[in-house]
Amino acid sequence: MSVPAAVIEDDAPDAPQTLDAFLASVSTRAFRFAELGLRHREDALDAVQDAMVKMLAYAQRPPSEWTPLFWSVLRSRIIDQQRRRTFRLKWVLPAPAGDEGAVDWADPGPDPSRSNDSREAYTRLAEALQQLPARQREAFTLRVLEELDVGTTARVMGCSEGSVKTHLSRARDALSKQLEDFR
Repeated sequence: MSVPAAVIEDDAPDAPQTLDAFLASVSTRAFRFAELGLRHREDALDAVQDAMVKMLAYAQRPPSEWTPLFWSVLRSRIIDQQRRRTFRLKWVLPAPAGDEGAVDWADPGPDPSRSNDSREAYTRLAEALQQLPARQREAFTLRVLEELDVGTTARVMGCSEGSVKTHLSRARDALSKQLEDFR
């Protein structure tokens, strides 16, 4: 007799059992995801904060539902901010300063050269991801970096599983071409 996957996920020892623990565990990855999509640090912080506040309404839902719910909410917030930016009247509200998308994060490792290599690798990956179309970037980030399954990624992106696979395949091809000399 097999045990349903939802039961296994809920009983997993490392699965967050409170919404606060879940949000704390996903906050850094969510910020990086938002920053890649918005290319602006403050907008990314706002999007993540809005998504986390919205998740408070779902605190009574089972913990197994939090992951797809959170990523769907965050994705919606990112799209909303991108739309607002598109319709901004440039002569009334200039574009935010420092919109170059630089990421400042430190590696806690003791070796400075390794820290520099990791930071350089992340910067190159972030730059390559920014060159991808939005759907390919979302599919790659959710499937590869967040390790969500195809079904969950499809629900988050609001498309079919086949579309997720297509976007992911195209993203991997484009990234391998862009990062070929970095290997």
